[in-house]
Amino acid sequence: MSLRPLSRVVVLGRDADLWLCVNAVSRALGPVGVRVVAIELPTQLTPSHVSATLPPLEALHAKLEIKESPLIRATGGSFSFGQNIVAASGGGGVGRMPNFFHAWGAYGAPIEGSAFYPCWLKATRHGLNIPFHDFCLTAVAAKNGRMLLPDDATSAFGRTDYGYHVQTMAYVGYLKSISATLGVEIFQAQNVSVEREETGSIAALNIDGSRRVEGRLFVDATGEDAILIGRSFGVPCEYWQDYFNVDRVLSARAPAFTSTPPFAEIRTSGGGWTALHPSRLATGIVHAYSKGLSNDEAALESATAAAGVKLDDVSFRAVNPCVRSRVWEGNCVAVGGSACLLDPIHDVDLHALQLGVVHLLSLFPVTEQFAAERAEYNRIMRSYYERIRDFQCAFYALASFDGEFWRQARDRAVPQPLAHKIATFRARGTIAAMEDETFLAESWLAIFTGLGVMPETWPPAIDRISPDRFKAEFRRTLDFIKGKVLEQPTHDGYLDGLCRRSAA
Repeated sequence: MSLRPLSRVVVLGRDADLWLCVNAVSRALGPVGVRVVAIELPTQLTPSHVSATLPPLEALHAKLEIKESPLIRATGGSFSFGQNIVAASGGGGVGRMPNFFHAWGAYGAPIEGSAFYPCWLKATRHGLNIPFHDFCLTAVAAKNGRMLLPDDATSAFGRTDYGYHVQTMAYVGYLKSISATLGVEIFQAQNVSVEREETGSIAALNIDGSRRVEGRLFVDATGEDAILIGRSFGVPCEYWQDYFNVDRVLSARAPAFTSTPPFAEIRTSGGGWTALHPSRLATGIVHAYSKGLSNDEAALESATAAAGVKLDDVSFRAVNPCVRSRVWEGNCVAVGGSACLLDPIHDVDLHALQLGVVHLLSLFPVTEQFAAERAEYNRIMRSYYERIRDFQCAFYALASFDGEFWRQARDRAVPQPLAHKIATFRARGTIAAMEDETFLAESWLAIFTGLGVMPETWPPAIDRISPDRFKAEFRRTLDFIKGKVLEQPTHDGYLDGLCRRSAA
């Protein structure tokens, strides 16, 4: 039996899910003869939407030949070195929890071959009163409104990663303009119906009753609607409501900061949390809460109080985290929100989309017989989504912020892999490594430590290092960070220069 090569992919979707997927598949596989067809549904975005990205997106942009300067200029974008977590009234849970910074970068440097964290942990037990995030170059740069331009010295110190804050509608428009240059065939659609083969696979999509689009592999990038994987194939969702008590989200727009912070800020309150995502053009506001504890009117009051200004373009949506039991069924692959819906904490939607697209490319079938690729894709994506879920759950399970929302959050079930991770960390300060992690060990350390989880002990090898050596190394690290941060341009100044160079 001869096997036909798979040379035509039809992607149905909208917004970033559609255009990031289309660009990636076309850029990677177009040169080897794979033709991509994009069917665009009406947008679900509003001017309030600002996308906060994780550092890996920059690497994907590079592979897609997306230049940073014109991207920042076109999207009103800015850089982000992490998240500043601010507890209500400057403290948390009867004053027990300080504010902390979750940075995209390395924390400290090894001392005599031993990891920095257990050294810091032992020193805190002996009177050191310097927060963990003060030993992170990117955290200190961000809190001082500076960029962080790597050089040999900073590279030797450790990772200095960054993400972006971009106006989502502008970002989507920018991605779509790139698709046109890649030779992608683009159709607009209001309604789509599915034509099935006798085997159950999709044969074609009918657009608005007037055009038939055939394909051999179909990608569902329709977000929560899941038009292909959910409605057509009927693949059910497995819901994670036992782990999360956020079930409603407010999105809004606030004026831009006078000086654009190079970080997101998460401000907690008794009824939930509010994230501020600053770009050069506006500040995106996300307020997460439970409808059982707060109605939309009260949520708007809370979000307005957190932002400190009047909010515009306010909208509300339900949140129900879940994962499809299978994200590749028949000849249909789901990416982004069609595959998995996640809690809004930590802004992981674009990253989950990126993971789905990247692994689709790595397992892209050579022929129309792809049962093995389908099975592996379902396995690995399920694992990735669950590890993201665990990191999100940790924020709620461990936070001692005051208020009924947080009390209910702490009473929720904890996934077994996360329970193991927490227990291992509490016992000896070790981050139990698991396959398919999205967040690196430094992020887990930042969240655990920032939320007040302190291990009971540390590896015995740390005890061979003298207190004087600790003091000298801590002082050297702090002096290095201070000196490097003072060398950096301001975030605003760097953005201005970047946009001027792009416009030239």
